[in-house]
Amino acid sequence: MVIDLCSRRIVGWCLRDHLRSDLVVEALDSALAARRGTQGIIFHSDRGSQYGSSAFRQRLRAAGMEQSMSARANPYHNAWTESFIGTLKAEMLRDGCFTSQQDAAHELFAFIDGYYNTRRLHSSLNYKSPSLFESEIALAN
Repeated sequence: MVIDLCSRRIVGWCLRDHLRSDLVVEALDSALAARRGTQGIIFHSDRGSQYGSSAFRQRLRAAGMEQSMSARANPYHNAWTESFIGTLKAEMLRDGCFTSQQDAAHELFAFIDGYYNTRRLHSSLNYKSPSLFESEIALAN
C-alpha cells in the first residue's frame, strides 16, 4: 500500500500472492492514478528487494519522485505502514479469514475506500477522516 503521510490516506494498493517488484509497481501506479503532481514527492519504504528493483526505481524516476529507504535492521522507519496493517487486522479482519484472493480484494476495497479513507477518525488529524482532512487543506489553499 501507498500512504500519504500528510493525510494518512491510503492512495494506492495492490493485492497479489507474491512479493515481486510488479506488486509494488502496481501499488505505485494505483497511487499515481489517484494523485496528480508527484514531482519532488518522497516515497519511503523498507529495504525490501522489490523496492530496490530497477522496475520500481524507474517508475519512481518517471513520476519525478525521490526514493527513501529505511536503514538496515530498523523497523521503526516504516511505522506508518505497520500501524495501518495493525489497524486492518484489528478493525477489519478480527481473527477472520478470506475465502479467496478475490474475497480479500473485495473486503480490502470496502475497508479502505468505504471506511478507512472516508470515515475513520485519526487522532493525528485532530479526529478527522483522511478525506475530510484533505478537503480542509484544499479549501485553505
